[in-house]
Amino acid sequence: MLQLEALEKRFGSTVAVDQLSLELPEGEFLSLLGPSGCGKTTTLRMIAGFETPTSGRILVGGKDITRLPPQKRGMGMVFQNYALFPHLNVYENVAYGLKARGAPAAEIPKKVADSLARVDLAGYDNRSVQALSGGQQQRVALARALAPEPPLLLLDEPLSNLDAALRERTRDELRILLKKVGITSIFVTHDQEEAFALSDRIAVMRAGKLQQLDTPEALYRTPVNPFVASFVGRANFLSAQVVSRDGNEGLVEVGESARWRVRLHAGASDRVSVMARPEALTLRSAGAGAASEGLRGRVLDRRFAGSTTVYRVETLGKEIIVSIPGHGGSYEGEVLITAQQDPPLHAFADQS
Repeated sequence: MLQLEALEKRFGSTVAVDQLSLELPEGEFLSLLGPSGCGKTTTLRMIAGFETPTSGRILVGGKDITRLPPQKRGMGMVFQNYALFPHLNVYENVAYGLKARGAPAAEIPKKVADSLARVDLAGYDNRSVQALSGGQQQRVALARALAPEPPLLLLDEPLSNLDAALRERTRDELRILLKKVGITSIFVTHDQEEAFALSDRIAVMRAGKLQQLDTPEALYRTPVNPFVASFVGRANFLSAQVVSRDGNEGLVEVGESARWRVRLHAGASDRVSVMARPEALTLRSAGAGAASEGLRGRVLDRRFAGSTTVYRVETLGKEIIVSIPGHGGSYEGEVLITAQQDPPLHAFADQS
């Protein structure tokens, strides 16, 4: 459906997007995820035609659209601030996009009605957009983008202006709606929870470069580098020594007495940085007579979080997070930290 080939965008000496290549099949929901300034919005604007690439190509359905103006690309776009016209009512806002694309006047009323019904706003035609809630305005913007039945829908952080509760509800509604419509979509966000909830796949970006393109589960369980590991979910990093290797698997020694199995990544020498998700670790009391196998630590505090109990633990001169299902016991003081291997532990080149 969509192909980006070695896409690059420079602003003077600044490289905003650096040799980005990816393919998006028809019907997929892809999120561009990364911190501010990583190039995700610039990428979206190049796809939409609002920015011209310095080099590289953009293809839709095999057709090169790199130099086409926005109005000839036929894409739908929902902006962060929705870009609704305050002086027009709901019907007029949705109809505007159809008129701008030269839709026959006789077809516009039905297309507007169909589009509003699709986003559960049937009967809102004559409402002022200023009288609508934030979630309703977001759906009007979505209806306007969907009305011309575009091949590709682009969404530039459209949920960021909503409060937390409304954002979560609107996010779930958006996922259901877009799957029902079956439209190919690209969504820009810096919120990994949002990306996880909506996406079939996620492209993690940093400093203009694509770091990893994968499903949410694969990004979480098998990150390719420390940046992806720390940006997608919570991650603990601990220095360790490799004891033995077997292909890309290995045994490492953490501290003085803990030996954990890890997945070794390219560049990992004898000294490595082990990444462990909070739920991959567990605790037990380090009382008298306790076996010495385990990484010694000291509980700093605990927080009950519904389905889990989260512990903040000091070990090897740093603080780590351990997440245990349910009430998670009542560990205090000295503890032994052990690894459960699920999600897997990863060893990268030493970060210290």
